[in-house]
Amino acid sequence: MTLAIDAGNTFVKIAVFQSDDIIDVQKFRAGNFFQKISAVLEKHDEITDIVIASVNNTFEKELYKLGKKVSVHKLGDLPRLPFENRYATPATLGADRVALVSAACKVYPGKNVLVVDSGTCITYDFLTTEGAYLGGAISPGIQMRFKALHTFTARLPLIDAVEFEDFIGDSTTASIRSGVLNGVVNEIDGIIGQYKRRFKHLTVILTGGDLDFLSKQLKSSIFANSNFLLEGLNYILELNKNQ
Repeated sequence: MTLAIDAGNTFVKIAVFQSDDIIDVQKFRAGNFFQKISAVLEKHDEITDIVIASVNNTFEKELYKLGKKVSVHKLGDLPRLPFENRYATPATLGADRVALVSAACKVYPGKNVLVVDSGTCITYDFLTTEGAYLGGAISPGIQMRFKALHTFTARLPLIDAVEFEDFIGDSTTASIRSGVLNGVVNEIDGIIGQYKRRFKHLTVILTGGDLDFLSKQLKSSIFANSNFLLEGLNYILELNKNQ
């Protein structure tokens, strides 16, 4: 068994894999990392390997302690990837994006794939039919946009991301909500349209923390998969273990 860990800025999401099958998924705040992972290892005592993609080095001490129980693999230390990386600055490519593109290689081989991950940031990653990763885009996520409006103005309030009823906001709160949420939806639809005009037969995957909201709002045809990044981590580990 393998434990895949996606350690983000605020939340940690994990999945326990038996081969390619997910048998347990959990999400929790980053501050509970060691206790939560230890509990998972006790619950699933057949886990032999941990693979982790982390946005920073916050969990170095915790990973060292966990390494006394199982084999711990950081994504950046695994040399073999399933795609040709044509990113101009590969050393700056985030582990989360590497995992997402790897999942696209496994699940949709031989296809043009655009992976949209909506979390703290919204990332767009494109894989060609030949298995070449060309890059994509990064823009502010929904919560970051709400916080920016509140932080960099004198009087705009910080509001929650609930669904908007109409794109014409009839109050300041409704206007902020419409501007942010309607803006994100149209941004994603517009970028998908750009890729579709250049690349035929495009497969679009939507994942990330805001998946549930966005999947209901987007006009474009998409495949929603909340565990796509974790599937990519598991796939990369298996590639490197079997080489």
